[in-house]
Amino acid sequence: AGDATTTSKYTDVKDLGADQLLIDIANYVVGYEIKSRDAVKTARFAILDFASCALRGACEPACAKLLGPVVPGVTCTFGAHVPGTEYYLDPVTATGNMSTCARWLDYNDAFYGAEWTHPSDCIGAVLAVAEYVSRLRNERGLSVLSMRDVIVGVIKTYEIVGILALDNSFNQIGVDHGLLTRVAVAAVTTSMLGGGRLEVMYATSQAFIDGSGLRCFRHYPCAGTRKGWAAGDAASRGVSLALMTMRGEMGYLGALTAPVWGFNDVFYRRQDIALKRDFGEYVMENIVFKPSFPSEVHAQTAIEASFRLHPQVVHRVDEVH
Repeated sequence: AGDATTTSKYTDVKDLGADQLLIDIANYVVGYEIKSRDAVKTARFAILDFASCALRGACEPACAKLLGPVVPGVTCTFGAHVPGTEYYLDPVTATGNMSTCARWLDYNDAFYGAEWTHPSDCIGAVLAVAEYVSRLRNERGLSVLSMRDVIVGVIKTYEIVGILALDNSFNQIGVDHGLLTRVAVAAVTTSMLGGGRLEVMYATSQAFIDGSGLRCFRHYPCAGTRKGWAAGDAASRGVSLALMTMRGEMGYLGALTAPVWGFNDVFYRRQDIALKRDFGEYVMENIVFKPSFPSEVHAQTAIEASFRLHPQVVHRVDEVH
């Protein structure tokens, strides 16, 4: 992890001719100060919720078989620990492992706008990169990241995922919301690795260029276990892009608006992604925890109603249609 801030030679990132959304994300990630006590308090609960979901998910055989290094036996000197396991893995693989465990049983938190999302899919990336960076800095005799740094990173990933989902219904046009996880992770972990605004824009542009995978695995008749590891896959890809960027890989500052070949024309029906609310702390302050049932909010309401109505209909269930 370096301390690159190559945007220092630019008086304004707008001078680069970058897409406005890339600028907004970079300015938020690098320059916004988290002040909301409610957001910080809720982020602490979100991290604990993520950890508990991950520990439980790791107990599932179908999940456990996916954990560990990509190639058995490979170790990493400055690796990140995957909670509930013996594994210390590189930050990319550790991210995939942690987020897969947390997402496996679908109890992790959620946020709802025009698109439904699970911002906690990003927490594994923040934890893995924080541990990696801290181990590296400790080896060099430098100060390590604090839990405050982790909380700030979590709040900012939540905000990027949620605000992008607020007014943009990606699922209606077949775009999987894993895209939002990848974008948020790439942006925030690039900053955690020492990147400045330009690096954040580079990594974020790469995340958009990756485009969208199909979401057929989330729906009948193709629903399957990929729903459990898709978030981990998206988050780990975000970390990979951040690490590539910090090694000097270029970005593409017109990735969204480039005619014909850009994200908006190819994946978003030639429309601009709407950003009707500034990035701040809104999403963390309005996150929905799901301790009772692994379902969306509307389904949770239905399930709660069924529990209350059960005594009245238990003897005539055959009449329920």
